[in-house]
Amino acid sequence: MHRSQLSDDVATYLREQILAGGFVPGQAVRTEAVGRDLDVSATPVREALQALRVEGFLDLVPRKGFTVAPLTGEDIRDIFEAYALIAGELTARAAARVDPAQLQELRAVHEQLLESAKNGENERLEQLNHDFHRQVYLIAGSKRLRWALSSFAKYVPSTFYSQIDGWPEATAADHGEIFAALENHDADKARELMAQHVRDAGEKLSEYFAKRQRSTK
Repeated sequence: MHRSQLSDDVATYLREQILAGGFVPGQAVRTEAVGRDLDVSATPVREALQALRVEGFLDLVPRKGFTVAPLTGEDIRDIFEAYALIAGELTARAAARVDPAQLQELRAVHEQLLESAKNGENERLEQLNHDFHRQVYLIAGSKRLRWALSSFAKYVPSTFYSQIDGWPEATAADHGEIFAALENHDADKARELMAQHVRDAGEKLSEYFAKRQRSTK
């Protein structure tokens, strides 16, 4: 694996840990410890730490090194609000152009997602949630909007949701409504439902983050 990919992977891991409350504000993030935990060398870890400093997730404190920057529930809501606007527009465009074959593929993913939610298969549920969103955005066909979405997507954790009370049930229900809007080619409804779905996920993650922060004090 190329070093740039390694540093991206390290940054993704640390970013998700911070957003999920795994690291608390002011906590030191040591190059050696991260490298040991992820079994990577120091260079990609240092590159990842510098990238997260630029993004505002870490501070560089004299004589202390990298520490986790303050992060609030409002910060998380802001990230998800920006994501929701683009995701909603992509879903509206998908509703306008989705064909029967694409609907069948989406239906298959949705049915697997429902089964995973019912059986408590949380890791698989998170992957299927990602697959459903990815397929919808690909159907939309707008490379520029998908690129814009990807710039926010790295700030949206892909895991941890299944640990949040009510998320598995909520995401299964939301996806059912989104699929129905796509099937009916109702672009306005699809936009509204996807945007609210993303906002709700941000709200749940924000509450989970606050709870984790309180438990570490």
